[in-house]
Amino acid sequence: MSVNTVERARFGGLPDGREVYVYTLTNRNGMQARIMNYGATLISLTAPDRNGVYRDVLLGFDTLEGYLTGQPYMGAVIGRVANRIAGGHFTLAGDHFVLAVNNGPNHLHGGMSGFDKALWRSRKVQRVKGVAVQFSYLSPDGEEGYPGDMDVRVVYTLTDANCLHISYSAEANRPTPVNLTNHAYFNLAGSGDILGHDITFSSDSYTPSDSTLIPTGEVCSVADSPMDFRTAMKIGERIHDVPGGYDHNFLVRGYGSGIKLAARVYHAASGRVMEMRTTEPGFQFYTGNFLDGSHTGKQGQVYHKHSGFCLEAQHFPDSVHHPHFPNTILTPGRVYRQRTVYCFSVH
Repeated sequence: MSVNTVERARFGGLPDGREVYVYTLTNRNGMQARIMNYGATLISLTAPDRNGVYRDVLLGFDTLEGYLTGQPYMGAVIGRVANRIAGGHFTLAGDHFVLAVNNGPNHLHGGMSGFDKALWRSRKVQRVKGVAVQFSYLSPDGEEGYPGDMDVRVVYTLTDANCLHISYSAEANRPTPVNLTNHAYFNLAGSGDILGHDITFSSDSYTPSDSTLIPTGEVCSVADSPMDFRTAMKIGERIHDVPGGYDHNFLVRGYGSGIKLAARVYHAASGRVMEMRTTEPGFQFYTGNFLDGSHTGKQGQVYHKHSGFCLEAQHFPDSVHHPHFPNTILTPGRVYRQRTVYCFSVH
């Protein structure tokens, strides 16, 4: 029987000379997850098909250079605030904060140099149920316009049940918004488009958005709409009824009472199944609408529109401007915690 292992190797160097390392987690079944300390980025994840053949199910790049050239956050940890903040500003405790406007009129994914572009401290850690690596980062007061020092930790654990656990924690010395996620792009076939994947959501409602993808503040039922994935539906079945494709926040059914099943994805040709469970109230379902063939990834694959999908566990977009949304403000003395699990099986 094989054993669990964690291996560390150099992945390259940043332009300023700092070294980047990749950790390879391998479970007893032979499944692997590879994560680098630049952006605490998940760069590959293998999963077996119904014949036991493992294949990488993540979009990404073979070298560090691919991650340094304006690529769309593939596999990275996103912070301080994932998704969008309208107008690039917010008011908190009577103070007004101005952020970078880097997505049309809005602030996106932590700004020009968010957590995805940080070089995180890293070390192996012990876990009873699998192999793990921890990444930590101290985000200083004023970074990208956000208030307060914030100490962040992210632990990736690969278990023998073929589950990848991502656990997040954060503490701050001033009130600050925080909404962490991972921006992995999945393709259970390993190549081609994702329109034929069958997907099921444990979600009865979503937050509609305007033309710049900022929530209107409404929470609407998915019933009788292309947003209804309560029973299995192919991603491409109704995507043309959604202007621009899916890029929407869905509410997790029963959120607020522990970790919940949020989504199930099935690829019939390979038999691969992926289930996502999370403690978060929502998740962003994104179908790679802005991939345009300008990025050449692993083994020479060119990433075109709909080459991958994202299921980004999160609090709702633009929550700082919608008091009725779940709270995203972290205050001193409290600990932000989030856990999301991606489990793989075959059918």
